[in-house]
Amino acid sequence: MKELVEVIAKSLVDYPEEVVVTETENDKTIVVELHVASSDMGKVIGKQGRIAKAIRSVVKAAASKSDKKVVVDIV
Repeated sequence: MKELVEVIAKSLVDYPEEVVVTETENDKTIVVELHVASSDMGKVIGKQGRIAKAIRSVVKAAASKSDKKVVVDIV
């Protein structure tokens, strides 16, 4: 999941070198944290959070093969 979020985020932002994705895993949950430059935050979130929702939907669809829940946090 980490690689998927990283590829999507780097294609959206102006400063792809500042994109940092961390992944932590619990029993049934995978938490993916996305860190971008402050000037790129709006591009990742989108108007009314539409791009953020789309990123979460794609990751959720990719994670449907496993039995784990994936949470994407934009920090």
